[in-house]
Amino acid sequence: MKTMTPDDPHILVVDDHRDIRESLAQFLKKNGRRATAVESAEAARKAIKDGRVDLVILDIMMPGEDGLSLCRHIREANQIPVILLSARAEDLDRIIGLEVGADDYVTKPFNPRELLARIDAVLRRTHALPPDTQAPTGEAMRFDRWTLKVAERELVDEGGETHELSTGEYRLLMTFLTRPKIVLSRDQLLDLAFDRGTDVFDRAVDTQVSRLRRKIETDARTPKLIKTVWGGGYVFTAAVEKA
Repeated sequence: MKTMTPDDPHILVVDDHRDIRESLAQFLKKNGRRATAVESAEAARKAIKDGRVDLVILDIMMPGEDGLSLCRHIREANQIPVILLSARAEDLDRIIGLEVGADDYVTKPFNPRELLARIDAVLRRTHALPPDTQAPTGEAMRFDRWTLKVAERELVDEGGETHELSTGEYRLLMTFLTRPKIVLSRDQLLDLAFDRGTDVFDRAVDTQVSRLRRKIETDARTPKLIKTVWGGGYVFTAAVEKA
């Protein structure tokens, strides 16, 4: 086992089964990753608060607060990537997990080496993405003539009327609001606002952008807020502030 350094990725393993979390943490350490193993969502929240965590491996089925609830909290609070673990292989569980913000989903029992490869892939992808420039946690964000209530996922116009957003539209808008005036390629938007495992492609990004434009632009045919950068992707041009 090599000597760990502060630059090595720090993986937080959250699972109420002691054998699983401790054996996985040991495997990660043997393969050059720092690892901390905890048994509950409460302990995970404390570990994340107390120190740098680069990625969370999170069991869905835990007593008390479950993994989906914790994953939702992590995604709302910061951009730490999450890989969910589940003993159930149903598509619905996987879809729900991805909808609450997980970066990947692995079914138990799993091959530790495959999980390690998935960890490395998620870390490579997320580290290459432009960082957030806003901190939206639990707050409202104002742009142009709109206010997005983050916790409620409600888009409110200047007259106080609420406009419904689909999950895809909400995630796309949040991506733009947390990275205003940064050109984002379609590949980056796929990673930030969607999940590559759900069979979405470049055209899906264009479709969601078109739908979002129809909701927030004064004239979707001549967009001012979400502009196309030819050969590059899209850029959100409006100033964003906390409401």
